[in-house]
Amino acid sequence: MSITKYFKGSVFHTPTDGVLEYLEDVLICVDAEGMIERVVTTEQSDYPEMLAVAKQGTLVELQKGQYFLPGFVDLHVHAPQWPQAGVALDEPLNVWLDECTFPLEAKYADASFASEVYQDLVAQLLARGTTTVLYFATVHLEASLQLAKICAEKGQRGLVGKVVMDDFDANPDFYRDASTATALAETETFIKEVQKLAKTTHQGVYPVVTPRFVPSCTDEGLAGLGQLAQKYDVHIQSHCSEGQWEHDHVLERFGKTDTEVLRDFGLLGEKAVMAHCNFIDEKDGEIFVETGTAVAHCPISNAYFANGVIPIKRLKEQGVTIGLGTDISGGFSPSLYDNIKQAVMSSRMLEDGVDVTLPQTNRGVANARISVIDAFSLATKGGGEALRLPIGLIKEGYACDLQVIDTCYSGNPLPAFGVLNQPKEQLQKILYLATAENIRQVWVQGKKVHEK
Repeated sequence: MSITKYFKGSVFHTPTDGVLEYLEDVLICVDAEGMIERVVTTEQSDYPEMLAVAKQGTLVELQKGQYFLPGFVDLHVHAPQWPQAGVALDEPLNVWLDECTFPLEAKYADASFASEVYQDLVAQLLARGTTTVLYFATVHLEASLQLAKICAEKGQRGLVGKVVMDDFDANPDFYRDASTATALAETETFIKEVQKLAKTTHQGVYPVVTPRFVPSCTDEGLAGLGQLAQKYDVHIQSHCSEGQWEHDHVLERFGKTDTEVLRDFGLLGEKAVMAHCNFIDEKDGEIFVETGTAVAHCPISNAYFANGVIPIKRLKEQGVTIGLGTDISGGFSPSLYDNIKQAVMSSRMLEDGVDVTLPQTNRGVANARISVIDAFSLATKGGGEALRLPIGLIKEGYACDLQVIDTCYSGNPLPAFGVLNQPKEQLQKILYLATAENIRQVWVQGKKVHEK
């Protein structure tokens, strides 16, 4: 495949978990399919020759103070909840769901309403450097297909699931599947339609089997979804042990953990991503490792509704694949930058503890904190590994998904004042202080999809 586009500039990424690699003034060579064919460093002997060739072709060259970051991978977004972002977060989970979320999601029976919301959401996420998203849609087939089509049109790599909520006793009358048979039939139709759409989508769109969570589904529905996932070899997503209620409810219903139930219904595997997982123990973690299932860590949302802090460092050491999610709208922010920060803060609170009436030695979980570079890895490399896609790094064989970050932008400059300006320190400043205004361009699979 011949090179059709070149990008020149300095790169931050983490080819090894939690270990920053900084490449200065590299030349990123991209083929017609938008895949990175080579990353040529200044130390390589053919760099001057390659640069001369690039200058005669299509070259995107960064200015002083600008950097390339990999596009972010958001592993958990409830697309229909975008109008609800920031609303009712001081309410208990049952009130938040029953009085706000479910009535809102029911509105997506109107495909025109769905289109209006989804057009805005995809644009807003791209503007924040998020190039790949794993989406929950709603129970509505037409609106869910609208979301996949909008991702395709706007150039975002979207993995979209038509949600299944087929248990009449567990879901509101105004918002649920008409029957288990209908839920399974529409899920199969959705899979086929999105796979057809994918054939003409440059960056890829993917159908996702999506039981909302175990409590909202019948045994027959869960089993049928597992069979569909296997039949079509597609991605799977759900919630797993998010909060105390869900965790306890599943234990009472099945006598097993959420993890064990999902496994037994064929809903865990190498293309499966389970959101939250705050209450999974080491035995559950072993099942995640054995099946290749990944965790979508949603730190802002967890602070509101999880009833605890997930031990990310312990699970990573156990070998569990983990990425980051915003969980709009349980998480108010569409920015993975905000969730990177919260991931670090939550881990430090887990290590230090929060109840000051306890002795310091008994207050927290030892060795639980993660660094901001660890969290950056989760938002990039971790997300790509979770989805089993070549994304999240800027290296040969990966999709050319890039954010152009400008630390000199007048609307939000990030000056170093001549101190603390080593590459690792510069990235830390970007991750903590950059806003959407600093993201000047976003590229997905070699195509520009956003520019300030």
